[in-house]
Amino acid sequence: MKEVVLRKLEQTFSEMVEVRRHLHMHPELSHQEINTPAFIANQLEAFGVEVKRGVGGRGVVGTIRGGKPGKTIAFRADFDALPIQDMKQVPYKSTVSGVMHACGHDGHTAALLGFAKAMMEIKNKLSGNVVLIHQFGEELSPGGARAMIKDGCLDGVDLVYGAHLQSKMDRGHVYVRDGYLQASEDTIKIVVRGFGTHGAEPHNGVDPILAASHIMVALQTIVSRNTDPLKELVVSIGKFHAGEADNVIPSEAVLEGTIRVFDPELRNLASRRVREIAENVAIGLGAIAEVTIETGYDSLWNHPDAMEIVRHAAFDLYGEDAIIETPPVMPVEDFSYYTQVLPGAFFFVGAKLQDESLVFPHHHEQFDFDENAMLMTAKLFAAIYFEAQK
Repeated sequence: MKEVVLRKLEQTFSEMVEVRRHLHMHPELSHQEINTPAFIANQLEAFGVEVKRGVGGRGVVGTIRGGKPGKTIAFRADFDALPIQDMKQVPYKSTVSGVMHACGHDGHTAALLGFAKAMMEIKNKLSGNVVLIHQFGEELSPGGARAMIKDGCLDGVDLVYGAHLQSKMDRGHVYVRDGYLQASEDTIKIVVRGFGTHGAEPHNGVDPILAASHIMVALQTIVSRNTDPLKELVVSIGKFHAGEADNVIPSEAVLEGTIRVFDPELRNLASRRVREIAENVAIGLGAIAEVTIETGYDSLWNHPDAMEIVRHAAFDLYGEDAIIETPPVMPVEDFSYYTQVLPGAFFFVGAKLQDESLVFPHHHEQFDFDENAMLMTAKLFAAIYFEAQK
């Protein structure tokens, strides 16, 4: 049956491209998606898929019930866009000012819809069930995964899988990894309060810029002196705002940054040390530091047994040379919450364009990808489904 599905996917590839380009032209921001989930649900219903709308708020879940006993395998695609102006000169350029699909979520959605159509055409011959999770809000915390899980999208599911197209990874390859694949993220905000004064009379005040500067430098010791050098951790300050005039020492300085890490214990250590360093360095310079750390997405853990199914599926489709063991990466992904509930795995599919002049990173205003990677993703989903039923 797998070969039948693979042929059907090849036959529907042009439809995947059409769907992807429609979505690319009509993007919607995270947690503001209205037309996109409606479009997805309508497509699934047209295929004959059993559909539940409004899952977790804006999510769509489709279910294909096979005609034979077997495992229930879920596949997830996200569908939100980003607040970026699309600067590509292509016929399918975004029609929404300041909003574009700059991360490939339109491709994820098109691939999952193509997979759904092909599987529906042989549903009575399938063993087990297919659950199609179309998720909203991935780009903006709190995301959509946790709300959809709470609303039952994983009920009765045995394994869960997801894929991400990668514009700077070579087309024709599948990138896999056991264990931690993507980092967790926490955001830092440190408000340093001093006492404002004339710039020519610093002795009459408490300089928050000086205190904040020392804090920023001291924070780097968390990685260099508090962390096992064999473990990954990033503590970065990306914003430093203070003052309005060159001859005034202000009363306040604000630092904002991010913590990226895989290990949960190290995550806790980093947050604790940020707070301790900021508060105590400020006190030492006569200032006060108010520290806020907002918890973002957890790190994404791939279950080795579930990832082994991906390896077998990719090997059967494309051979050993197509499979690349990838190092972990620091960008975050709320697919992490699915694999906290169930065994599952998340992998990357190379989608690099052949013309190097058109290759840009994710979240870039000229982001695009090789649409053939959508077909590869859909085929991998099919192969994973059949491999998991063995």
